[in-house]
Amino acid sequence: MRLVESRATLTISYLVLAIFAFIALFPIALLLLNSLKPAAQIVQNPLGLPQPIRWQNFVNAWNHAKFSKTFVNSLFVSGTTIVLVCSTSSLTAYVLARKKIKSWKIFTFYLLATTTAPIQLYLFPLYFGFAKLGLINNIFGVALIYTALFSPFAVMLLRTYFLAVPKELEEAAIVDGATSWQVFSKVMLPIVSPGILTVALIIGLNSWNEFLIATTFLQKADNVTAVIAFYLLSGQYSSDWGEIMAAALIIVIPVVALFVFMQKRFIEGMAGGSVKG
Repeated sequence: MRLVESRATLTISYLVLAIFAFIALFPIALLLLNSLKPAAQIVQNPLGLPQPIRWQNFVNAWNHAKFSKTFVNSLFVSGTTIVLVCSTSSLTAYVLARKKIKSWKIFTFYLLATTTAPIQLYLFPLYFGFAKLGLINNIFGVALIYTALFSPFAVMLLRTYFLAVPKELEEAAIVDGATSWQVFSKVMLPIVSPGILTVALIIGLNSWNEFLIATTFLQKADNVTAVIAFYLLSGQYSSDWGEIMAAALIIVIPVVALFVFMQKRFIEGMAGGSVKG
């Protein structure tokens, strides 16, 4: 009886997983299918097979969106944001985990508020401030905005990792003559590296896909990111949907490949961050 129930439960579990997998993969499969069609075939039958296969869509998308330049811009913005967020947030999280702060509840509320508050609330004053500083169309300036935007989440996540590290390790290192910086860099950082990797992955994906801030602060053609270049492919009166689908696939492929490659460490990092709050 138990064996039958176990098999039934396993069958239902696989069925549910198959349904979720289909829901997750169907849009990507449809995107791939339509990226190989002429625009007319997409309008006629978006679910049909391409006849013939149109590889030229990828060439046109790469050239028209100037991905050779805009991809570099996106990589620079994402890379700079990752470095700034991980370096500053790890230091902040370590201090918050090891120092007793009487107003911790207020500080937690502040972090939650800044994490959940929509960027539209302070977009206009931020724009005028950056205009006064001459930081409009400055890629590094956009990375600074992303750093401020994503740091509260990173601090809260990394703090849980530092809290899970036994204080005896720090005390032993101090007894051996290590300085505070050596304790942090040589002892703590290697232990919480899964959390830092998780933060880097999440922040990198968010900054790569972000649109509102990028399109507001980057207005010159040479400074736009890949996401903005993809948006500009759609014309006001006509659009080559095959080319647009190919451009979307080009943007999605690095993100999907990175997540597939890092999924094990990502899951481990998220699970490790939930050990202690």
